[in-house]
Amino acid sequence: MADNTTDAPRATSNRSTTPHSSSFKNYISANWAERADATPEPREQAPFAAARRARISALHPGVRLIIPAGAAKVRSNDTDYPFRAHSGFAHLTGWGADAVADSVLVLEPTADGHETTLYFREAAGRDSDEFYANSDIGEFWTGARPSLAHVAADLGLATANLSGFDAVLESIGPDTLLLREADRDITDQVDGRRLLAADAENLDTDLARDLSELRLVKDSYEVAQMRLAVDATKQGFDDVIADLPQIVAHSRGERLVEGTFNRRARADGNTVGYDTIAASGPHACILHWTRNDGAVTPGDVILLDAGIELESYYTADITRTLPVGGTFTEVQRRVYEAVREAADAAFAIVRPGIRFREIHAEAMKVIAARTADWGLLPVTAEESLEPEHQYHRRYMVHGTSHHLGLDVHDCAAARRDLYLDGVLEPGMVFTIEPGLYFQPDDLSVPEEYRGIGVRIEDDILVTESGAENLSIGIPRTADDVEAWLRG
Repeated sequence: MADNTTDAPRATSNRSTTPHSSSFKNYISANWAERADATPEPREQAPFAAARRARISALHPGVRLIIPAGAAKVRSNDTDYPFRAHSGFAHLTGWGADAVADSVLVLEPTADGHETTLYFREAAGRDSDEFYANSDIGEFWTGARPSLAHVAADLGLATANLSGFDAVLESIGPDTLLLREADRDITDQVDGRRLLAADAENLDTDLARDLSELRLVKDSYEVAQMRLAVDATKQGFDDVIADLPQIVAHSRGERLVEGTFNRRARADGNTVGYDTIAASGPHACILHWTRNDGAVTPGDVILLDAGIELESYYTADITRTLPVGGTFTEVQRRVYEAVREAADAAFAIVRPGIRFREIHAEAMKVIAARTADWGLLPVTAEESLEPEHQYHRRYMVHGTSHHLGLDVHDCAAARRDLYLDGVLEPGMVFTIEPGLYFQPDDLSVPEEYRGIGVRIEDDILVTESGAENLSIGIPRTADDVEAWLRG
């Protein structure tokens, strides 16, 4: 990375060498070609984002709504993580991976709804020293930013320079709701001006809830994006299988699995939707294993939980468990097929009108039955399913499903009666992901089971008449997985 030699907010003066003379400023500001800034057609998602804004407007009449994109987050010292706008902001604007940090969407109440303005830091002119002397936002350092006119046409939104947001802040009163988790600095400023800081979090809860619940049912654009994310993720899994010889040969093969998948994510999408879980051998029993520093050894299974996030931020979330040597052992296959049976049983009941919680309950019937069949439970399967027992959950402590979309765990702020206790509707997208995990030191199971972890996860779309497994094209049965590895 180039040396930071600027007067940017985080610049270190002890190593700054940026020239500051007026002659240098005049010289570097001159002799630049004119840039073509053709007005684009509105992007595909623009009308969908407008419809979402209309829905959130109808839920909060007469109230100003402030939805920040968020600021860049520091990784170390004066380097940042790649910027990702808050999902609530992305959903209402249609701005994905090209969103500008520190942007703010403001919905001002009017007599018949809201007037929406997107405030963002537009490109600085060459007559300013920002473009060469500010490493945080100068285009010599981070690339050119779009113009107000370009973004207005692209997103179908009124736009204004970020400096205009100061006037919004100055006019804030108690009739303002804020997506407070998105930007800490804006939250502090809004709280101070509302003079209701002690109650601000409660005041804003409804907005965060509504923005989350707005995403429970996906529109046609979102469903199409989910299909594309799944397709890209399948390619990532294929890449890992193709690289298995090199992966097995490396002492930290899990890292190679992660790297291979992440390469596909960067090639075909924006990035990964979450940290890739490449868990081989006993690591497959650790639900969120992301250190990925172990060997990938023939004879073990590797649990790969990964998803590609597109430029639009929509992400897949898929898990497959693969026998590293190409063939499951008898016990591995027994565990694997029990997990698949649970997943298939859960999928079979999905249709509009059932409750979300029923999916998990259906999968647990199979998990309880199989662990009882193998003699692992102190009671019958039926007794274990009773709320006061749940012995089978020792081997699967997580839930079976979560909503999926802009966030890998989407709609997280939705009310329980619309999420866990919610009724399924066409357009909902969620995972089905049962598993069985027998820890290597678990004395409640025979030694032959210890160290085996299996999860199968698919992305499910509720349709008008039932459900569609969006990831059905990625091999699932034990036989098909073995054939996949041979191929």
